[in-house]
Amino acid sequence: MEQILELLNNNKITEIRKILDDKNPVDIADYCGELPKEQCLKLFRIFPKDISAEVFSYLSIEKQQEVIEGITDGELTFIINDMFLDDAVDVIEEMPANLVDRILRNSSTSTRQLLNRFLKYPENSAGSVMTVEYIALKNTLTVGEAIEYIKKVGIDSATYDTCYVIDNQRKLIGDISLKSLIFLDDVLYIVDVMDTDNIKTTTTTDQENVAELFRKYDLTSLPVVDNEDRLVGMITIDDIVDVIDQENTEDFHKMAAMAPSDEEYLKESIFSLAKHRIMWLLVLMVSATFTGKIIRRYEDVLQSVVVLAAFIPMLMDTGGNAGSQSSTLIIRGIALGEIGLEDVWKILWREFRVSFVVGLVLAIVNFARIFFFDTTGPMVALVVSISLFITVILAKVVGGVLPVVAKACKLDPAIMASPLITTIVDACALMVYFGFATHLLHIK
Repeated sequence: MEQILELLNNNKITEIRKILDDKNPVDIADYCGELPKEQCLKLFRIFPKDISAEVFSYLSIEKQQEVIEGITDGELTFIINDMFLDDAVDVIEEMPANLVDRILRNSSTSTRQLLNRFLKYPENSAGSVMTVEYIALKNTLTVGEAIEYIKKVGIDSATYDTCYVIDNQRKLIGDISLKSLIFLDDVLYIVDVMDTDNIKTTTTTDQENVAELFRKYDLTSLPVVDNEDRLVGMITIDDIVDVIDQENTEDFHKMAAMAPSDEEYLKESIFSLAKHRIMWLLVLMVSATFTGKIIRRYEDVLQSVVVLAAFIPMLMDTGGNAGSQSSTLIIRGIALGEIGLEDVWKILWREFRVSFVVGLVLAIVNFARIFFFDTTGPMVALVVSISLFITVILAKVVGGVLPVVAKACKLDPAIMASPLITTIVDACALMVYFGFATHLLHIK
């Protein structure tokens, strides 16, 4: 960076280009991201035309906006028309309205029509992340003709590892890999050697479901068809990696009781961060008042045996932790497609058996600790240990079943994570604890 800055200040364009010639566009975009606005624009104008669009697609949204504001209409036209269409759509979706108007105004007619069509697809759908830079082969072509066609159009395709075969109505009827084409006789017809058992998706399919198809079938690309089964686009693995990252981030936010956000942590304002957190905190705080009401209801029990209060935090923490373990495993299993709605009884039975073993071990250890080290009477130790045993069973069963219930109600299972499970289990643990204390210790 120091070397590039020095060369920029001295206007040594040729030497800068020699340095950049051997660099990956992703690394060049990283260099630009560390430069001040004016220096970034100066460096961007030095790029050879054949890499400027690619470098632009890897810049952060903030840097892309700076570049668009600083370059001429002619330069913007070249960049937008030379970018892959899915990358151009990503740029437009993040830009303010005035820059979107400028981008569309300086796009070619065909590019502008495609961009407008893409922007009409539902957000987070397959149509919104697909690209139209794919290779479609007519079913009437021979292998030799297909290879010649690929040589002509393949350079503009997002990927040419897989070629899709269409009929006269552009309906998808099969696919064939470039590797297969190379080793086949030129006189064979594509329709006779193509694979007809191809996986596909529709434009309105949720991107999370598309990502599941990629994971399940180990795909590198996936054709996208419309309602009439006509080929309209293709999704590549690099777009799905971004989708997976976005979906995982969203799930992490929900599991931590926060509203999802696409902004980077260090670039998001304090008020925005607070807004995403405060609503769930308010909900959990209000719901926690039930815990307080339970404690007030059993004030007489606590006054009679004051030592019982010392074990409340341990019971609540253990219950919350046990529930979080189960909910995390089930939420992840649902996300990976390993667990379905029909498995709810299997989950219930499995979590009950697991919780029985875990709860029994914890109860025995807890009884020994309280009886021998806390010098507390055996009945108090028994009350705490039995309550702990029941609490662990309740927590693990609740933590295992609630995410499936959320899925059945068309909700994101991630919302049934640690904070919400803990709140529910806390109330249950206290009711069990004071119930056993009242009966076993004969407190009136």
